[in-house]
Amino acid sequence: MKRFWKDVRVEQLADGWQVALDGRPLKTQGKREQIVPSEALAQALAAEWDRQGDTVDPASLPGRDMADFAIDRIATGEEDVISKLLAFGETDTLCYRAEPGEAVFRRQEEVWEPLVRATEQREGIRLERISGIIHRPQPDASIAALRKRLAEQDAFILAPLLTLSSLSASLCIGLAALQPSADTKALWDAANLEEDWQAELWGEDAEAAEVRARRTADFERAMEFLDLVRNRVS
Repeated sequence: MKRFWKDVRVEQLADGWQVALDGRPLKTQGKREQIVPSEALAQALAAEWDRQGDTVDPASLPGRDMADFAIDRIATGEEDVISKLLAFGETDTLCYRAEPGEAVFRRQEEVWEPLVRATEQREGIRLERISGIIHRPQPDASIAALRKRLAEQDAFILAPLLTLSSLSASLCIGLAALQPSADTKALWDAANLEEDWQAELWGEDAEAAEVRARRTADFERAMEFLDLVRNRVS
């Protein structure tokens, strides 16, 4: 698609903010009004459009895509995002540890255990820790509490939360990202603990490093989107 606009502006509405190109309000890819909950997010979306050259590059509009996913898929109920998130809780990477005698187990305890305990304390739940890879169900009461917690979130929180939990294979990490003091690098390092451990032992593969770089960028963008959403007062 060729660039057809000159002016990019953010307009405040009764129920949020919307980007307009030459005065024409943007719609989602699903043809719904693209109204977002914070001016900060709207300004970030406007910047994506303003950076476009003569030809629009869809890959350079990740914020647009996540906002559209929230509006078109999550808010409409077309995407059962809560069930997907709970699946990451049921099989949370941070709960599956090596055998206690293995060296990597000590690092898992140092890095993962504080995150799991913080989740338990914050959400009022208990999570099973498992040595090995054999699945063990999490307590029904814990899953029910997590379902209630997730149901309280709006679509613009659930969209980046799904990306963060998916990339980390951990709902604990996803929920930790919701905290005001969340440290993006520390959370992503925790998600990649086992991969980094293997790289220390055997060296890093160039192809794996390229994949890691892409995933890191996706994680960072989701964290940024989350921060922009929560900045409801600019």
